[in-house]
This record gives sequence, C-alpha cells and structure tokens, in this order.
Amino acid sequence: MPVPERSSRFSLAGLVALLLTLWVGGAAPLSAQSGVDPAPADEGALFLLLPVGSQAVGLARAMTVMASSEAVFWNPAGLAGLSASQVVLHRGDHVVGDATSISALVASPERGTLGVSYQLFDAGSQALTDDQGNTLGSISVRNHQALLSAAALVLPRFAAGMNVKYVVFDFSCRGQCPEGRVRGSSYAVDLGLQLQPFESVPLRLGILAAHLGPRFQIENAEQADPLPSRIRLAGSYEAFQRTIEDEPIGLEVIVEVEDRLRDLGSPAYLLGLQLYAGGDDRIFVRTGYSLGDTDQVDGAAVGFGLRYERVEIGIARSLARQGIASQQEPMHVTLGFRF
Repeated sequence: MPVPERSSRFSLAGLVALLLTLWVGGAAPLSAQSGVDPAPADEGALFLLLPVGSQAVGLARAMTVMASSEAVFWNPAGLAGLSASQVVLHRGDHVVGDATSISALVASPERGTLGVSYQLFDAGSQALTDDQGNTLGSISVRNHQALLSAAALVLPRFAAGMNVKYVVFDFSCRGQCPEGRVRGSSYAVDLGLQLQPFESVPLRLGILAAHLGPRFQIENAEQADPLPSRIRLAGSYEAFQRTIEDEPIGLEVIVEVEDRLRDLGSPAYLLGLQLYAGGDDRIFVRTGYSLGDTDQVDGAAVGFGLRYERVEIGIARSLARQGIASQQEPMHVTLGFRF
C-alpha cells in the first residue's frame, strides 16, 4: 500500500539524519579525548585501513563518492543508491594476512538500505620456540569486525549513511604460553554523505568520517590506543558518455583526499578511473593511483568487473610496494548475488 511505503521511507531517512546529527555533534570530543597520542605509531586496529573489495582495490581506494555494495566498508551513504538487495563476498589475500568479508544488504529505492556485514582478518599462525629452538606452542592473531549499516536519500540527490561496528583483536596461543590469550575490543562509527549538487551536471561529492570511537583497549587503560580515525573528501565527474548501438559507454574520474582526523596535515591523494560499457549488464575496467602518508598503500592499481543479470564478479590487484603492504599485493576477488 502506498501510505505505509511512504511512511517507512521517511522514517529511515529521518533516523539516518538524526543519528548523523547526534554523532557529528559528538565526534569532536570523542576523537579528542584527554591523553590521546596522535602519533600514527600509537594507533590501534590498523587492519581497518586495509582495502576491502575489488572495486576499491582497483580504484586505489578512491571510494568515498561511489554508489556500490562495497560502500559498506568505505562510505555507507553509497548504499542508498543500490537498486536491488544482494549478498556480497570479498576475499583479499594481503601480504600481512588474509581477509574474508560478507555483506547482506536489503535495498529499496523508496526506503533506503539496511545491511549487516562481518569481516575476519587472519594474520596467520607462528610457532613459539624457546632459546634452543624447541617448539613450545603456536600463536595466532585474528581480528574481527561486525557492522550494521543504514543509508537513505534524505533529500533528492542527497544521501546519508552510517555504520555502527564492533571491532575485536584476538591473540591466542596453544601450548606452553606465558601470555595465554589476549583480547581487545572497541566500537566505532562511520558517518558519510553523498551529494549531486546539480541535476544536469554529472558531478558527485562525498565526505566520510571513518572509525570514530573510544580507544582500542587490549588489556587495560595503559594499553589502549586510539582508533585510526580518518576524514575523506571526494568528488567524481563523468568525463564522457556515449551510446553505441543502444549501449552506453562512459568514463568516471574520481579524485579524493584522506587525512588523519586527530592529526591533520599529512594527507593522502587518491585518483581513480572507471570505464564502463553496457546498461543493466555492464563491464567495468578500473585503475587508480594513491600517494600520501596515512599508513596506507602508495602506488598504482588495476581491476576488472562484470555485472550480468543477478551476478557481479570483480577482480583487482594493487601494484604498490610501500605502506602497510611492503611487497606486491596478491589478487582481490568480489562475488555478489542480487535478488
């Protein structure tokens, strides 16, 4: 019935707008707690900075302005542009560990998008030995994050989104372990906006405040580090669009700036290019380049995507050899099903 649908849409948009207002008002004191050391080396939960998704990797992380299922991990406002519900699986074999993520997104053009996601980052296991080389046991490090996402069109051409997430660090040891098991946890929020200022101009703008929350505590207050909070500003422009035999072909150019929220002044600059061909069924070719100093990967990236009927497939590879990944990155793969 039309009346309930209209009511549901405005209630979700109003909820997102209210949460954004409350959290933006409280973000400054939250991220400037007494005793927070802004030094990058003292940040906790750095695995949150690793890229998730083939589109993100292919565009060198220039994702703040993109409408995509991968927006869960980049800018939740981008979920408001989804036209269909979907389940998406990401696999990224980073040099520093393996990441597996899954998202279930329920989308409606009238009501907005709600989602739940989970990511496991496995840093691997290592044998624990004594001074003589005898094996005493094995240690493993695993990080987890669970996310609840909400996004909606608050106004025409103006989308807002929010993530609420719970982050866990788990260090465990089997065998003769002096430390036993160590766990740390924190909660965090991501707040994002996307805007198309002019109806007739293919320009989009985006802003994101990511990983806002209390210090990431491992055992006690003295061992707590601030989360790697970031601010991201981005714009995209459709440089050209042509129609060949009733099929559109276009090129999007994305420019983005990222900086530490607690220690502004060391920005990273991101450039992404996305060439697409097709309508509902579409092929994507992506490339990007990142340069800066926010504990991220600097260098070029390439990627490919295919959307056919209800299936989406993407692969990408970072060509960088600096930052968190000191060696060449393996492939990243995304597989999605729309319903």
